[in-house]
Amino acid sequence: MEYQAVIGLEMHCELKSNSKVFSGGKNSYSELPNSLVSPIDMAFPGTLPVLNKKCVKDAIKMAMVLNCEISEFLMFDRKNYYYPDLPKGYQTTQFTNPVGTNGRIEIECGDKIIPVQIHDIHLEEDSASMDHLYNTSVIDYNRAGVPLLELVTEPCFHSAEEAVAFLEHMKSIYQYCNISEADTKKGQVRCDVNVSIMEPNAKELGTRVEMKNINSFGNVFDAINYEIKRQSELKDKGRYHEVEQETRRFDEETGTTIRMRSKADAIDYKYFVEPNIPKYKITDSWLEEIKKEIPRLRMERKQDYITNYGLSNYDATILVKEKEISDYFEECVRLGMDAKEACNWINVQVIAYLNKNDLKLGDVYLTPEMLKYIIDQKNKGVISSKQAKEVFLQVLEEEKEPNHFISLENAQISDTSELEKLIDEIIGYSEVQVEQYRSGKDRLFDYFVGQVMKNTKGKANPVVTKEILHQKLDQ
Repeated sequence: MEYQAVIGLEMHCELKSNSKVFSGGKNSYSELPNSLVSPIDMAFPGTLPVLNKKCVKDAIKMAMVLNCEISEFLMFDRKNYYYPDLPKGYQTTQFTNPVGTNGRIEIECGDKIIPVQIHDIHLEEDSASMDHLYNTSVIDYNRAGVPLLELVTEPCFHSAEEAVAFLEHMKSIYQYCNISEADTKKGQVRCDVNVSIMEPNAKELGTRVEMKNINSFGNVFDAINYEIKRQSELKDKGRYHEVEQETRRFDEETGTTIRMRSKADAIDYKYFVEPNIPKYKITDSWLEEIKKEIPRLRMERKQDYITNYGLSNYDATILVKEKEISDYFEECVRLGMDAKEACNWINVQVIAYLNKNDLKLGDVYLTPEMLKYIIDQKNKGVISSKQAKEVFLQVLEEEKEPNHFISLENAQISDTSELEKLIDEIIGYSEVQVEQYRSGKDRLFDYFVGQVMKNTKGKANPVVTKEILHQKLDQ
């Protein structure tokens, strides 16, 4: 039997700030364990939390983007549970009064627009990170106290494709708003995924299985598909093989989910209001100030590129996937480049180079001004399209201005008289080919073009070359 999958997501994203959310400890990525820790992060006696205002501002900004109802008062709670990566024995989070609730956003999934319901978004502190070795575990407290936004959706997705489309969309929003790098390689984004299946006409949801701390979108995709298959097979076996409510983890090596523990309907975390962080009123004037800082986001830019620049849906989608690429494109257009030509160079040449070398746009030497110079020289006929691509790569590899690689020695030959003289010589020693061409063997035209390119070492302007050849051969 075919079943309908029902999926809910809990997306955790680390925020960008100079200090941690409740301490002055440095909030930065470091490969040196336990090098970014303060007494507050370690819960030393006598220490008290101090709330990071920037983190609150970013949390409110995200709640606005998600069209949430914003709380009138900001307050925090203690979530009590013991685990070695939690020095205080509790996590400071939001339970009673999340910063935003009852939100809604639309995303693209393929050629469909999917509405997504947001249960809540709340600000909390991250725990330390643990590595489990063969016979011991080690803890790195650098991550303890890092500001974390947890976004909880309603169970409104029905496929792995929809779930990952949402995560990709949210990643771009974090980046566009400059709230987070949202880099999964640095562990800045992690997901808990809840999956259940139900018969097509059923009115009640099936038994929910939670998969904890999935660290990449690819793994989210694979974990959901595996879990749908596993639960479906259990359902098909009948009543003695019912899906159990439990917590599982995704194993990358096997591509399967593995049981961790059973899960009751409700876990008593003994929430109570954090007494050391006073309740704070969120004023209307501050909300207006934050709202003005929300930039043009992915969907708005994409529609602009299609409507005003005439780009295809496919090209616009690639451009807006990452903010730095979209900003680069807009700067190229502002400098006077043709939008479609700029798009073609960025989507094909620039992105291909970044992907091949596993780089970010900010890591490379090529500025929009340099790209415009290269394309201008090509359009003026100074260099050919092939030469433009060669100069493009030389600029990136050697980190020098493009004019260092464009000179009289490698400039394209566009001078009509010079090309006519060369073509006359070629026609002169190609009498047999000329006669065959004029007898109807049109394919021989490429022979003459090839001879011109061979004699000029590829520098002849192909457009001018073909015009002169037609004049000479077709008369």
